[in-house]
Amino acid sequence: MSAQLTVQDVNLHFGGVQVLGDVGFTVEAGQIFGLVGPNGAGKTSLFNCISGHYRPSSGSIKIDDVEVLHKPSWRMSRLGLARTFQHPALQLNATVLENVMLGVHPRLRGGPVEWSLRLPFTRKDERTLRDEALGMLERLDLGWAAHRTPDELSHGLHKGIELCRALLLRPHLLLLDEPAAGLPHSEVDRLIQLVRGIRDDFDVTIVIVEHHMGLIAALTERVVVLDHGRKLMEGTAAEAQSDPRVIEAYIGKDAADDAA
Repeated sequence: MSAQLTVQDVNLHFGGVQVLGDVGFTVEAGQIFGLVGPNGAGKTSLFNCISGHYRPSSGSIKIDDVEVLHKPSWRMSRLGLARTFQHPALQLNATVLENVMLGVHPRLRGGPVEWSLRLPFTRKDERTLRDEALGMLERLDLGWAAHRTPDELSHGLHKGIELCRALLLRPHLLLLDEPAAGLPHSEVDRLIQLVRGIRDDFDVTIVIVEHHMGLIAALTERVVVLDHGRKLMEGTAAEAQSDPRVIEAYIGKDAADDAA
């Protein structure tokens, strides 16, 4: 079941530098929501706060009604959150299938002792997980790569492997960090259809950080624009693209004045 995300008055400081200032918005369950802004706007920092990698100075972040602001990142998958990263972290000496299975240890029963002893229930769980991982790779048209290693594949396919791993956690809330980065233009339309299908087939809420405004316009119901760590505006992608404040943030005041 898809989850609602509520971000309220989130502040993040690194030393004396304010990275995020009073950021707040709500993503309704089942939405595809965009988080956009120029480089350095704070988008990935906010993702890191939501997923537990950073601890904000103050504020509130809730998945449905559960406060997650100070929960560690390893707990987040049990609360229904999964995410991808702009630069996927894969084991290059393991197969694609092994990489997908490595990411879903929070779903497994038992601990290191039980798994080292290869108890019957661990073998059963491993077979089930392997079948699910193969099915997920097939769902994302990556079944052919299951027994290859990531160093044989392109950066775009690395993103697909990481997405398989995230979906295998059965998330209610999925954070996608620049899924179109590094993809050729010809692949963007396929990515748009893929993300829509994931939302519908897996009943998951999706939040996307992305620079490709064509993808954002085609996919999202709403967007938040960040600039210098603060919310600049919230609305539809079309409203954001025509907002003078957003244009100025992306291309600078002088250029925005010339364009006007």
